[in-house]
Amino acid sequence: MAILPLTAVAMKLNELNRMTEPLGKTSKMPVLFLGHGSPMNAIVENEFVTGFRNIAKGLPKPNAILCVSAHWETKGTFVTAMQNPPTIHDFGGFPKELFAVQYPAPGSPDLAKETKSLITKTEVGLDEKWGLDHGAWSVIKHLYPNADIPVIQMSIDYSQSPQYHYELAQQIKSLREKGVLVIGSGNIVHNLGKVEWRRLNETFGYDWAIEANEKMKNFILDGNHKELINFRSQGKAFDLAIPTAEHYLPLLYSLALQDSKEEIELFNDKAVAGALAMTSLKIG
Repeated sequence: MAILPLTAVAMKLNELNRMTEPLGKTSKMPVLFLGHGSPMNAIVENEFVTGFRNIAKGLPKPNAILCVSAHWETKGTFVTAMQNPPTIHDFGGFPKELFAVQYPAPGSPDLAKETKSLITKTEVGLDEKWGLDHGAWSVIKHLYPNADIPVIQMSIDYSQSPQYHYELAQQIKSLREKGVLVIGSGNIVHNLGKVEWRRLNETFGYDWAIEANEKMKNFILDGNHKELINFRSQGKAFDLAIPTAEHYLPLLYSLALQDSKEEIELFNDKAVAGALAMTSLKIG
């Protein structure tokens, strides 16, 4: 059996310590909500991709990323806890070039365990099977193209209310002060049944989509989270904009982490194909 030199042993021990040490205290990280739109945004060049890249230029480099994606719905709450999450191509009918994309960011079992320990509202499961779905990698790859930041995902419990999700998200607020960039990824207006598929690359919105988007932005900028949580009481435009909640709920996860009077910056604020809004925001 070969004996490692002392320097090699020391290097191995240092590497092990980095992998197992708890996340240290940092200055407060911003929070993002990203309108991810079509999976094709992963491989095309357009104004929204440029918007993702531009917002990343002003972000401090995170220790890790926690993403709440519209595309991981579960019964119960889970976080990915593997060391090397696979890139999931959870869609169909797109070009082979999109299926060839890999985003080999490492995972963070430590962040998964810390997230689990912070949440007392429910028992959080440590998941070893999911990985990174396109709600995560299709946008994060534009923020951090080198795939050198550890990424975990937290699932959305489809059986719970919007208020429940908002309160659960509040329990992970302390991660912002441990260098963790929390990203909600969805679309605040998302009605695939009304999308003009032949005009998928055109920036326009139906009247109800514009109405809902404007009203949502006013609530966001006013810090009126209550009305956003109670989105089912906002009328027909909201009902058309949010026929199902999975793409909207990541917005609530992001807003739940906002401190009082904390600044919000809107970007990518346009509708596409009539019934999707790419509106995104940065908190802090």
